[in-house]
Amino acid sequence: MSADASWRFDAIGTAWTIRTERDLPEPLRADVLSLIDAFDREWSRFRSDSLVTALAGGGRAAAPVDAAPMFEVYRELAEATDDAVNPLIGGSLEALGYGVRPGTPGRAMPAPSWRDALHWDGGALVLSAPAVIDVGALGKGRLADRVFALIRSRTPGTVIVDASGDIRLDAAEETVRIALEHPYDPTRAIGVATLSSGAVCASATNRRVWGDGLHHVLDGRTGLPVDVVVATWAFLPDAMHADALATALFFDGGLELAHAWGAQWIRVLSDGRAEYQLTDANIELFR
Repeated sequence: MSADASWRFDAIGTAWTIRTERDLPEPLRADVLSLIDAFDREWSRFRSDSLVTALAGGGRAAAPVDAAPMFEVYRELAEATDDAVNPLIGGSLEALGYGVRPGTPGRAMPAPSWRDALHWDGGALVLSAPAVIDVGALGKGRLADRVFALIRSRTPGTVIVDASGDIRLDAAEETVRIALEHPYDPTRAIGVATLSSGAVCASATNRRVWGDGLHHVLDGRTGLPVDVVVATWAFLPDAMHADALATALFFDGGLELAHAWGAQWIRVLSDGRAEYQLTDANIELFR
């Protein structure tokens, strides 16, 4: 692997690692941090100054550049999963105690119908009823793609953007080995992917946990955490679609979406069994 310069920092509540062949110049680092902050200022429900917070009571705002790309993919996710994946899941997460300051969990609250309430046409983002937008099903992947594109536009050679499990890379003629973390033991791996380009995104119910049986992957139809699938991985050319599919794989319909998108994927069930569709020898599961 020729990438020997690493830049590590924390942003949007998670750890980032960017690997390149040479240290990124300070102006480019500043631009990366500015891009991430701007995305966070628009889409974070944890910020009092964000667009998402401003729209929580309903309203209209200029649509951010990410609105149409993200919500068009949300449309596909919702259709594939029968609305289990819903960008208005934020209120359901808060009802279970995952808010700005996680509190005592209350009763599960299904997410409202987003097809009638959320619109992003004509350069405007409109929320016609009170609701909390949460783009966690694919937002980090979208941001990883944008950070990757910015760095790639100004940096030759290998570029690897790792946003805590959402990875977008172009390793030129090299390859990168990525361990697939065991969902029940973070010191072990269930397999390894050897990639030179594209994206791999992972999701697991042992991440972002704030109580017994409470984690960030909710079924929008019930407002309850999922309990059949415990970890997923999706492999696609871009991180937004890989992140979206990693979410969809927790639900019925996720496998059909993976087939439609031509993705490779893995998911681990709560009984320890693994299901997968792997067509290339560059992704290996340990037996």
